[in-house]
Amino acid sequence: MPVKKKTTVGKTKAGADSGASAGPARVVSTQLEFPMREELDIANITDEVARAVRESGLTSGVATVFVPGATGAVTCLEYEPGVVADFKAVMERISPRDIPYDHNIYQADGNGHAHVRAGLLGPSLPVPFNDGELILGVWQQVVLVNCDNRRRTRRVIVQIIGA
Repeated sequence: MPVKKKTTVGKTKAGADSGASAGPARVVSTQLEFPMREELDIANITDEVARAVRESGLTSGVATVFVPGATGAVTCLEYEPGVVADFKAVMERISPRDIPYDHNIYQADGNGHAHVRAGLLGPSLPVPFNDGELILGVWQQVVLVNCDNRRRTRRVIVQIIGA
């Protein structure tokens, strides 16, 4: 559950070559915050993203979900205990925390593996919506991943563009 929310609204003109309907498209940005308990904490944020889209008043477009920071990531998973455990195990195999990372030579935070993991997953995810509802598969949820080796509050920006 987010601990804080902030929303801003703007407008942009649809270009003649954009394929968009005549008139301005709207841009609504919402900032959410989520407490993350540990390394590879994975939070299902689908409901909060869907709520931001509904509250935007837009009916169709794209919601871009973005996490600022070099050790956070956003992706889609089937959010159930088996997949979450498998995902964590794969992250440990791909980028184990107990091997040398050059980052750890230059920075004393010991989280070189976290930067690699976040870089592989990526900081953003575009999710289309129509009739004010996210277009996701039945078993597809939007998840926030804390790759860092410490607990922290992660900020998530949901920027919604549409009409």
